[in-house]
Amino acid sequence: MAEKPTPKTPESAFTLPSAMKDLDFTKLFKDMKTPAMPDMEAVLAAHKRNLEALSEANRVALEGAQAVARRHMEIMQSTMSGLTETLKDISVSDAPAARAAKQADMLKQAYENAVSNTRELGDLIQKANSEAMEKLNHRFSEAMTEMKALFKK
Repeated sequence: MAEKPTPKTPESAFTLPSAMKDLDFTKLFKDMKTPAMPDMEAVLAAHKRNLEALSEANRVALEGAQAVARRHMEIMQSTMSGLTETLKDISVSDAPAARAAKQADMLKQAYENAVSNTRELGDLIQKANSEAMEKLNHRFSEAMTEMKALFKK
C-alpha cells in the first residue's frame, strides 16, 4: 500500500504562533470586563419620544405655514378690493393737480400697507418657527438627561 501524502494547510489558514499556543484564552477572557448594554426598552422609549417631539414640531410648523397662507390670502383679497376702490376714485375726473395729490396719497398708503403686511407675515413665520424649535430643544434637553441616566446604570 502506498502511503498517503499529508495534506498541506492552505496559506490562508490561521495558525497560532508558538509563543501563544500555551495561552488559556478562556481564562484570559473570563476576567475581561465588557461594557454593559443599555436597557433597550428605555432606548426605544426615548427614540419614540424623539419621534413624537419631531412630529409635534412638524405639526406646529405646518399650522404656522397654514396661518401664514390664510393671512396672505386675506391680505391679497383686501388689496384687490382696495385697488378696485382706488381705480374708481382715480377715474373720477378731477383737476390734474388734485388727481396727482390723490395718487401720491394712495401710493403712500399702499406702501405703508405693504410694509405692515410684510412685517405681520414675517412675525407669523417667526412665531411658528420659534414654537417648533422650542419643542425640539425641550426634547433634546430631555434626551440628553435620559442618556446620562442610561449610561450611569
